[in-house]
Amino acid sequence: MSESRGDTVGIAGAGAFGTALANMVAGAGRDAVLWSTDENVVAEINESHRSESRLPGITLSPRVSAVADPGELCRRARLIVVAVASGQLVTRARLLGEVCDGDTLFVHAIGALTEPGQRRGSSPTGGALPSEILVAETPALRIGALAGPALPDELCRGRYASMVCASPFAEVTAETRRLCGAPPVLRIYEGSDLAGVELSAALAGAYTIALGIADALEVGPVPRAVLVTRAVAEGARVVEAAGGDKKTFFGLAGLGNLLVRGPGSAPAGATSETAPGSRDYRLGRDLGGGAQPSVSTEGARAAVALIRVAAKVGVRAPVLAAVAAVVTGELSPEDAAAAAADTVAAAE
Repeated sequence: MSESRGDTVGIAGAGAFGTALANMVAGAGRDAVLWSTDENVVAEINESHRSESRLPGITLSPRVSAVADPGELCRRARLIVVAVASGQLVTRARLLGEVCDGDTLFVHAIGALTEPGQRRGSSPTGGALPSEILVAETPALRIGALAGPALPDELCRGRYASMVCASPFAEVTAETRRLCGAPPVLRIYEGSDLAGVELSAALAGAYTIALGIADALEVGPVPRAVLVTRAVAEGARVVEAAGGDKKTFFGLAGLGNLLVRGPGSAPAGATSETAPGSRDYRLGRDLGGGAQPSVSTEGARAAVALIRVAAKVGVRAPVLAAVAAVVTGELSPEDAAAAAADTVAAAE
């Protein structure tokens, strides 16, 4: 491993979060290289140091570069942060698997699960965790997950944020903290509960939709507080039953994510790209206001996948079930809210 490869951060995915992270890394004095399949995005970043469709109005550090070739990404960086939409993960992982080696360290920042059954083998989640996809599709053996309340727009403005990197391999978390952390602006904490962090991040997105629906229905502060409390307890049960530590959901990846994604998380002028976490909340507001059912955000996709996980591990999850039913059109927001409330009350 060359010194330059060891000190360069590779980021697979040039969306809002990946680009903001690259700029943060570069601002801390390290090189960051983004891999995008869109050659126009690659050219814009390399030629003008901007990415207007992802981070409008932000000038990127000259230490941020972009490539269209995944092989070039792997040649230039040993640590690669995978920051793509969950629906793109299998395709991207296979492309990376063709060009990376077993020395590569992968850390993903995906706040959803993939569809069970896309990976050979069995696990408590049915093969739905992003880390399981990366293990199956690449020769890399050391995998981690990065999650927590860090919105792209906030990172670009130098506002404080914290994330947790979890992996069973201490080298993965240590290298992620060394290369991606930029204290005091971005602090990265280390942990070993990989499954717990992945599940918590996905659950936070799904429950954010529930908050948006509740606010659109104007349920009031007391029912909203009950919703949050029930969601947190439910999320901890799902995490534990699916192989994680229930305490992980009370940390940055779960509750921290949930708190930052609600109303007020998107700065004035921000777009759905510059504040991706808030897209789940806005979807909930739209659905609660009568919009057509949609599985268009990571939180919505997470809800659909997670309700299957909850059933597989034998956990009753009425809040999660309500969100999944609304985004798929099985129930109206009003009926789903009533069903969730009845189920919770019956369990008491």
